[in-house]
Parts: sequence; C-alpha cells; structure tokens
Amino acid sequence: MHSLLKEPYAQTLVHRDSASTCTYKSSGLDVPAEPEVTEIAVASASDGEESQEDSTGQELVLPETEMKHPLENRWALWFFKNDKTKSWQANLRLISKVDTVEDFWALYNHIQVASHLMSGCDYSLFKDGIEPMWEDEQNKRGGRWLVTLSKGQRHSDLDRFWLETLLCLIGEAFDDHSDNICGAVVNIRGKGDKVAVWTRDCENREGIMTIGKVYKERLGLSGKMHLGYESHSDTATKSGSTTKSMFTV
Repeated sequence: MHSLLKEPYAQTLVHRDSASTCTYKSSGLDVPAEPEVTEIAVASASDGEESQEDSTGQELVLPETEMKHPLENRWALWFFKNDKTKSWQANLRLISKVDTVEDFWALYNHIQVASHLMSGCDYSLFKDGIEPMWEDEQNKRGGRWLVTLSKGQRHSDLDRFWLETLLCLIGEAFDDHSDNICGAVVNIRGKGDKVAVWTRDCENREGIMTIGKVYKERLGLSGKMHLGYESHSDTATKSGSTTKSMFTV
C-alpha cells in the first residue's frame, strides 16, 4: 500500500513545565495514525538549573525552547485518495495543522512530494476552518486560478509549482488580497496534473486579478503562458472537460 509519510513525523508542543511529543507512525497507512503522546519534562528557570548569573551577579533566564516563527494564519493539510468503494468525503483525510514556519517545514519534509503520489490523489492546504470542497461556506461563492500541466511536467515542474504555491499561501504573498485566499489544491491525474489557488469571492475582480498576476510571477511562467480563473459554480455545472475562464492573466 502506498505510504504518504516518508518516515515517522514528530511534532513537539512545548509548555512551561512539559512538552508533548506526538509521533505519527506511517505503518503502511495512507495518512498518519493516531499520534502517540509522550510527556517530556522540561526544566523551567525556577528549578534552579536553567538560569545563570552574569558578571554583575544578576540572574539571567535562558530560553526554554527555540523560538518559532508564527504564521499569519493557521493552515490545515488534507489528503484525498480516490477509493471508489468509499464516498468522496470518506476519502478526504486531515493530515495535520501548522501555524509556524518551522512546523510547516517539518510537515512538508516528512510527507511524499506531490509527484510521488498515485493517480487520483490530492493534497490540499486550506486556512483552518475551511474544508477543501466547493460546498464549504467560505468556498461556494469563489473560484480558482488553475494551472494545468502536461504529463511530462510531472517530473520537471509539478513539485516546484506546488511548493511555490504553498509558500505563497503561508507567506501571505498577495498582500491586501490575501484575505480572499481560501487555500490551494494539487490534483494528481493520469491525463495531466493540476495546481489551483482557491479564492472566496469570484466577483472581486480587482483582488482576483492581483492574485493571478502575483501567482503567475511567483511560478515563473512566461508571458506567453496564460492562467485561467474559473468560478466553482461554473466548474460544478460544466458539461465538458473544460470550463470557460472568467479571467486570464
């Protein structure tokens, strides 16, 4: 069975007097199993072992843990595997949530890159509280900037495009229009993979166009290559394999 995790993934949540280390074991599963939580004692400055005195005799309190860099938003990473014996929602699994730069890289570096996933699988990174589906209240009036790749681009461009997309999201790359961002999805498909940035309001032309221009530049796409923006309502009701773009950049 295809394993989503490269190796056990550990995330440490540090409190003043103890830290909880959650180790997610792959065990051949597609997503992490329930974490095993182990309490680790962390000595505080009041214990008399974590403090020193400077040359003036003044007590110095040493940092208890390495400082982490918080993200503007908390993000949730989801995994979808197309098992036809299950419902769509049953195939969608929450992997983990991150709200610091360090936790994002710890997660990203311990899961399979998108190009190694099986056909029919998706990764989705969405703001906490928003589920990666059209029906979500935050998504249903929105749409997506869509990048469609050829088969040959899976090994040349897919992982780079997806990582850059993730960095755009967690780094709030769209400035004043970042509030219009819901998340992003990468679809692994036999006919050609797709990467998309989802926005919450398809009627916000100014915001959508700004997001599209920044996104295109961050992906390093040439002027001759066009990105198209589709509303979710049009995508949901399309009769063919393609949807007419509302906007292009």
